[in-house]
Amino acid sequence: MDARPLLFFDSGVGGLSIVAPVQALLPRAPVVYVADSAAFPYGTKSEADIAARVPALLGRLVERYRPRLVVIACNTASTIALPAVRAALDVPVVGTVPAIKPAATLSRNRVIGVLGTSATVRQPYVDDLAHRFAADCIVLRHGSAALVEIAEGVLAGIAPDRDRIATELHRLLDQPDGDRIDVIVNSCTHFPLIEGDLIAVAPPGLRFIDSGEGIARRVAYLTQGQEWPEHPEHRLVFTRLGIRERAIAATLATRGFPQVEAL
Repeated sequence: MDARPLLFFDSGVGGLSIVAPVQALLPRAPVVYVADSAAFPYGTKSEADIAARVPALLGRLVERYRPRLVVIACNTASTIALPAVRAALDVPVVGTVPAIKPAATLSRNRVIGVLGTSATVRQPYVDDLAHRFAADCIVLRHGSAALVEIAEGVLAGIAPDRDRIATELHRLLDQPDGDRIDVIVNSCTHFPLIEGDLIAVAPPGLRFIDSGEGIARRVAYLTQGQEWPEHPEHRLVFTRLGIRERAIAATLATRGFPQVEAL
């Protein structure tokens, strides 16, 4: 059988929110999950740093793990470096971009929120998505490094601070017209990991959506008809294996990722 893996890439563990729906559709797919922990978080980095780092690092990863497909499970990396990565690699590459189109479809108030990293929400790519798919909507944005840290900490065994989560959420909702937001796009793959906490501190009826299921359908389409091993093996890879990464690895060892290594 074809044992080539799917390779998922993020600055941290947020991309696991993409892995889960993919595994639901493709339960026999081997997974190599790579967290660029040496450069975490991407959301506070410059566009130039990300544009230089991500294609080079993914080139090394593809050479090492020989995947059949790469998923950039990170909105920030995708909105900045996706074209360069596709040009550099000879395997299919699926990016993760904010789910503005489905959000606009769902919104009745015609006001949607985009909650992501600072690097993501300021990208022209997001401007283009809003123009093409939500031209009749007010699109409000907030970039939060704090929510990324909170979500990353959850898998390291740190309880989420709901007061901090509420503060960050209200930096979006307290903007002009923010009280009319009825759909929020989780535009960082970390945020679905704490979606229950976001819902708990949000006004009643506010909906959160993300790109996970759409990406899963795309991966399934691109790999349709391919063979998969009977007993897939999964690997967890960090670019820096420190104390927090070892704590995360211990948690993920109980969730199907018993093998951990440093790049």
